[in-house]
Formats: sequence, C-alpha cells, structure tokens
Amino acid sequence: MCAHRVFAAVYDRMSEPMEREVLGERRRRLLSDITGQVLDIGAGTGANLPHLRRAERIVAAEPDAAMRTRLNSRLGRAHAPVEVSTAAAEDLPFDDTTFDAVVFTLVLCTVADPAKALAEARRVLRPAGRIVVLEHVRGSGNRARWQDRLAPAWSYFAAGCKPNRDTRATIERAGFTFDEVSESEPFPRWVLTRTVLEATARP
Repeated sequence: MCAHRVFAAVYDRMSEPMEREVLGERRRRLLSDITGQVLDIGAGTGANLPHLRRAERIVAAEPDAAMRTRLNSRLGRAHAPVEVSTAAAEDLPFDDTTFDAVVFTLVLCTVADPAKALAEARRVLRPAGRIVVLEHVRGSGNRARWQDRLAPAWSYFAAGCKPNRDTRATIERAGFTFDEVSESEPFPRWVLTRTVLEATARP
C-alpha cells in the first residue's frame, strides 16, 4: 500500500512528458467522439475527463484510494457530470446493459484479471456499445524478453503494472470484435513499454 501511495503521488509528474508528447493526442482521438453513458475503468487521476467532451454522464471507477483523492480534485475538468466509484474492474456494481462505452486506458496492464475485467465490461455494455482501449502492450523479440525479465520489479514499483501483457489477444479471447485497432511504437527505443495499442471493439 505504501508503494501505491508513493506511485500515486508522483504519477502525474512522471506521466506529464508522455501525455504532452504522445498520449494526450491519442486520448483526444479515441475519446472525443464518445457519446452517452461512459464508464472509465481505472480512471486514475482523471486524465481522460477533459477528452470525454460529448459524454452525457461519466462514471469514473478507481479502486485505489490514493489515486481517487487526486481524481476527486480534478472533476472540474470534465464536460459532463461525473460519478466517482470505488469499483474494481473485475466486479462492477452496475446493471447489465448500462453503458454506451467502457474505456480502458493504461489499466488492463494493472488489473488482477484482465479476462474477467473484459467480461464485466461486456456485461455492462449496451447492445450497440463498445470498449475503447489505449494500453501499452507486449513487444516482440528482445523487448518482450526484457519485459518478461523485468516484470516483477516493474510491477512492484509501478503499483502492479505488468509490462508484458498481450492485451490485444486477451480482448479477442474475451469475444470482442475490433472496429479499429493499431499498434505503434511512439516512445524512444529505451522505453520498456514502447508498444502502444489503440482500439475500439464491440461484443
């Protein structure tokens, strides 16, 4: 828990260069057209809120208390009413077919059971709903081998984040069909989590 508090305290400062140079534009591109009822899984410190410009209502689910404190201080950045929830991704306290979109950004790397989290997302989505995904994912070749070697230490210092998850395959196994999907390497070569997945998918 102490490691989580420290991570939450420095998260925004560590992330700011990546948000400015890479992730912010990707968030804008993926999130700005989402409408209706939106569930933001693992909302963290609220980085998605200003990009959900067309949402009618946002439920920001963040089970980590330290992150949630920072999230609550940033609700004014949202363009729609926000309800903050303590829900974990694997056990969502929402009725079936509640949301038009479920958003996963930099969280499927951290949840204890990604398959269960995606099953829960599928359950709470409306029939025409979709998941929207922005995640760092497993690389290839030497990078993947280094991700495997460094995963235990990385996970300890990064609040449970796993650098080596094949999230694209996990989404497909969960029964989703991609509308759009791409992988890129926008970060410098020395960044362990260099490969980024951007996707939208439907059940």
